[in-house]
Amino acid sequence: MPMGRRGAAAVPALLVVVALLAGCTDDGGAVEPTVTASTPAPTPTPSPTPVSAQVGAPAEAATVLPAATAQDAALEASRAVFVTAPVVVVAPVDDGPAQLTAASAAVALGAPMLLSVPGTDAAPLLAELDRLDAQAVLAVGAVTLTPPSAMTVVPVPAGAGPDVLRAATGARFGTPVEVPPGQETGTVRALTAPRPAVLVVPGALPTPTSTPSPSAPTASATPSRTPSTTPPPAPTLPRTSPPEPVTATVALTGVGVDPLAALATLRAAGVPVVDTPGGDPRATTPGVQALAAAAPEHAIAIGAAFGPPDQLARRVAAASTGVLLGGGGQLIFPQVPGFPGKKYVALYGTPGSSALGVLGEQDVPATLARAEGTAAQYRGLTADVVVPAVEIIATIASAGPGDDGNYSEERPVEELRPLVEAAGAAGMAVVLDLQPGRTDFLTQAQQYADLLALPYVGLALDPEWRLAPDQVHLRQIGSVGVDEVNGVAAWLADFTAQRALPQKMFVLHQFAGRMITDRGRLDTSRDELAVMIHVDGQGSQPAKAGTWNALRTDAPPVHWGWKNFFDEDVPMLDPTQTYQVQPVPDLVTYQ
Repeated sequence: MPMGRRGAAAVPALLVVVALLAGCTDDGGAVEPTVTASTPAPTPTPSPTPVSAQVGAPAEAATVLPAATAQDAALEASRAVFVTAPVVVVAPVDDGPAQLTAASAAVALGAPMLLSVPGTDAAPLLAELDRLDAQAVLAVGAVTLTPPSAMTVVPVPAGAGPDVLRAATGARFGTPVEVPPGQETGTVRALTAPRPAVLVVPGALPTPTSTPSPSAPTASATPSRTPSTTPPPAPTLPRTSPPEPVTATVALTGVGVDPLAALATLRAAGVPVVDTPGGDPRATTPGVQALAAAAPEHAIAIGAAFGPPDQLARRVAAASTGVLLGGGGQLIFPQVPGFPGKKYVALYGTPGSSALGVLGEQDVPATLARAEGTAAQYRGLTADVVVPAVEIIATIASAGPGDDGNYSEERPVEELRPLVEAAGAAGMAVVLDLQPGRTDFLTQAQQYADLLALPYVGLALDPEWRLAPDQVHLRQIGSVGVDEVNGVAAWLADFTAQRALPQKMFVLHQFAGRMITDRGRLDTSRDELAVMIHVDGQGSQPAKAGTWNALRTDAPPVHWGWKNFFDEDVPMLDPTQTYQVQPVPDLVTYQ
């Protein structure tokens, strides 16, 4: 029925129903009212068939609730999962004890929980009651509301116990639970139907009161002499039953916005709540594992800091695979308060060739053992997790043009696969390095799609070996335009998103500014990639430090890598000295 046809009646500021408090038994049942000889016994009315709210998942894969205020978040959560609701629970926005009571009632009833705000326009709240086609409101505490006249309002006090709530709602509740300050959010998230705990603030548990025996009447119990003074019956809620829970849907929190009413509404609809610290579901191992267990088709995130819904949908899809990278989670460089970050230490080269780096000086098992041993030297120097890695030269710059005329030898995928898969199985990171000669980086990257489809394999571009059509290796230092780099980044990011893969490391080798032209336009916006500039110059340490500082000047927002050369550096830094470079390198490579 339209709101304008319902009329209005005021609800007092403090809503107390003495009848609800006076007639409770120890087991939560109501005492039948005393019937005097002058009052005919009421004719029993058959209980109506219980009605349920209608709930459902949002249409989109990801929904972000801005949650600018607690009352806004409550409305947004209700709209997200409730289609109709015969009963709605309302509490004051500024009354914490009332909100705890209301949260318990909402979960027990399977009803949305909304908030009243004294002194503000109640139109959004009334509009939501109308949208839900609500028949009744359970008003907890000092609710200020002018509802439609046709709507029943049943008041209960804040901090009400199980007996009072059961008498008011007809639902069953568990035992009261005192909620220490600061634990309100977690406690509401844990509420579960059909018998949720009754949440109260410390020291607010109701004191049991004695009910006068009917056989020992007192002066106050004397029946009224005239029917006109008999108090009206207390209002009652329509008989309801909780709805079937919303399926294949999760709610996400973790950006510092945790409004109790919104959480209670989502729990009332049966939506589980997953903590995603920092707002990225891929960031932590517990978050990834929780989403993998839930296997959601829809996600509802509370807080605008979760970002655009399409980005969130891609992140949830990746996390839901349950795949973990070395060091945990699905991010290359997580930055989550309370969780360690990551750094990487890698061996560089190509399998079977000692001339191109230490990676090729031994067989696969020995390479993995050496990579682990090299990384271990750094673990006592940082609070971050140090992940061993291998950077494999997949396409090798060659002195001659070769059969295809591009001055680059593309190693077959199957030749690289044994080391790649063994490193991944050992929890290591893998990076494929491209030295394309006279062809372009994207053409070569696409040749290694089978390996890049593995969750732990990233990509490195080596512009030193990107030649112009008339250039030859070692006669000129190659270079690449930023548009070509951005094209590879876009392809790799799309490739990663389409396969719901964890984030990939995207490395750009550079030891001179001219190697990447117009670098200021480097696209670092793609969430699927962790972009790094790897400073791989060799020589004296003063010269290397100068290169490091020069390349960092006016650089785009990227991570930074450093290379140590066993034979060419004078001298080569040891691990302690390497981590004295500022900022501390996120990737240290040995060649």
